[in-house]
Amino acid sequence: MDGKARRNATVPRVLAQLSQQGWDPSSNCMTAGTKQAPRPIEVLIVDDSEADSHLTTTALRDARISNDVRIVEDGDQAMAFLHREGSYRHAPRPDLVLLDLNLPKKDGFAVLQEIKTDPSLKTIPVIVVSGSDRPEDIAHAYDLGVAAYLVKPLNVDEYFIAIRAVKELWFNAVALPPTEHRN
Repeated sequence: MDGKARRNATVPRVLAQLSQQGWDPSSNCMTAGTKQAPRPIEVLIVDDSEADSHLTTTALRDARISNDVRIVEDGDQAMAFLHREGSYRHAPRPDLVLLDLNLPKKDGFAVLQEIKTDPSLKTIPVIVVSGSDRPEDIAHAYDLGVAAYLVKPLNVDEYFIAIRAVKELWFNAVALPPTEHRN
């Protein structure tokens, strides 16, 4: 069984564990002992894997800070969302982008390069979340200006832990640009 199939098979078990810990699927965060931020964190997930997007969204909802998660499935959709074009004309500017590299239409490297060379987008932190652990892919992503590079673990529990670590750092420790600097 490949990594995606293992994650697909394990997602229901992880969701059940979260429910036992107080996670309410109708809200954006854990219900017990949470503190809400003055404004939600806007997250854009760019990933063509429905299972990975679902698991990532679930892990992000388990947060002390509420967040609004949007998902697009290819590089062209990502750029339309970020430029607020077509059906995305009312899209919020994300505070954080979680970007897979292996995307249809426009790959993740092209998306990253376009984000980091566009004056109106370059301040948005981008974290690559990829199945590739190739040193040349990691180096190329950092050369293009990625904030962090996360290799997707094959085990769903490890994947969930990794996304939670990203969430803890970016939602609770890192200072994101103030609202007035978001276009």
